[in-house]
Amino acid sequence: MAHSVSLSKYSVGVGDRFAQEAKAQLRACILAADAGITVTPVWNKSNREHMIIGSEPQSARAAADKAVRELAWKHDYHVDADHINLKTVQRFIEPCDFFTIDVADLIGQPAEETAIRTFIEKHPELVGTLTIPGVDGSFKSTREEVSQIARQYVAAVHEAGRIYRHIEHEKGKGNFIAEVSMDETNSPQTPLELLIILAAIADDGIPIQTIAPKFTGRFNKGVDYEGNLDQFTREFSADVAVLAFAVKQYGLPANLKLSVHSGSDKFSIYRPMREALQKFGAGVHLKTAGTTWLEELIGLAEAGGEGFEASKEIYSEAYAHRDELCGPYISVIAIDPIRLPQPAEVEAWSSRQFVSALRHDPSNAEYNSDFRQLLHIGFKVAAKMGARYLNLISEAKETIAKNVTENLFERHIKPLFIGA
Repeated sequence: MAHSVSLSKYSVGVGDRFAQEAKAQLRACILAADAGITVTPVWNKSNREHMIIGSEPQSARAAADKAVRELAWKHDYHVDADHINLKTVQRFIEPCDFFTIDVADLIGQPAEETAIRTFIEKHPELVGTLTIPGVDGSFKSTREEVSQIARQYVAAVHEAGRIYRHIEHEKGKGNFIAEVSMDETNSPQTPLELLIILAAIADDGIPIQTIAPKFTGRFNKGVDYEGNLDQFTREFSADVAVLAFAVKQYGLPANLKLSVHSGSDKFSIYRPMREALQKFGAGVHLKTAGTTWLEELIGLAEAGGEGFEASKEIYSEAYAHRDELCGPYISVIAIDPIRLPQPAEVEAWSSRQFVSALRHDPSNAEYNSDFRQLLHIGFKVAAKMGARYLNLISEAKETIAKNVTENLFERHIKPLFIGA
């Protein structure tokens, strides 16, 4: 499957909720390039985020283009229509060249039995004993097991195909990068399930360059990985091997790679991920998304004065509306209300205490992951402040930019792509 807009081996999805930090984010990629590793920035923003903030997809493109122009970035960059479906894709068609097609909600929806039978008959190689280079042991599956897995995913893949073809019709073949996302669901996909999904995607003619499966363990917003690290390491390595196998077996794009959603701040898995990527010579797409907005809050708190007062006000409002804020993110957060400080307590904090609680530094005894997660999803509060918030971050621009660049390069790009 040919494609002309091609995603490079290593890429990082960077969210920029208020479209103010593109230069600071790009500086992190420049530091990586200076260290000898090209990491392609992909500015991503979902329809939900645009609706909350009241922005248009064009604003993400404009901010990215401006940063690239002003910093004279000579490598690739992309703008991602994040988590789109057929209802929301249209407004992203013109400004975006990367589309994260989200069909997680359709997992488990029944496909027609004729479609399942056709799939099984087309793929006898999936039944029986299957050996994949780079995976210890072999997969053993019966026709019934493969049918059952296909029933889980074929309808979702068909919908991804419909969305892909709509984008292709609007933008033209080869003019964009397609990703299929199945991560925002409760059950992780096994390597065998991933292979069956990839076979179905190839059958549907979707030339995906990245796929975002649901991995084992918890990928909560903006905090470290929670789960069995050994199991994750085995599964991630097996998934990388499965992708390499599927590329050869089913003719998917040669640069096909895993996309790790809510991958920001997963410090404990970066090393095993890097080792698996090196073992297979594979690439990866890491989505860091909302961490930049948290660095804005940290920068405001560090700046003191009105900025710090606004940070405390945002927490107080987020605390008061936590149930409403948590609702849309329930599969990717785990907040213990008991561990959330009372707003009155936070009001009495110093700037240093606020920053220590919020900045993701596990070695700091004052770091509070529940506080951090609530503020991660609390950008809606800042959005309601409108121009006031934008003016405050403009006033604290230098402090914020330093935090944004350092966070992205030191805590994410360096340990995953370079090695600390």
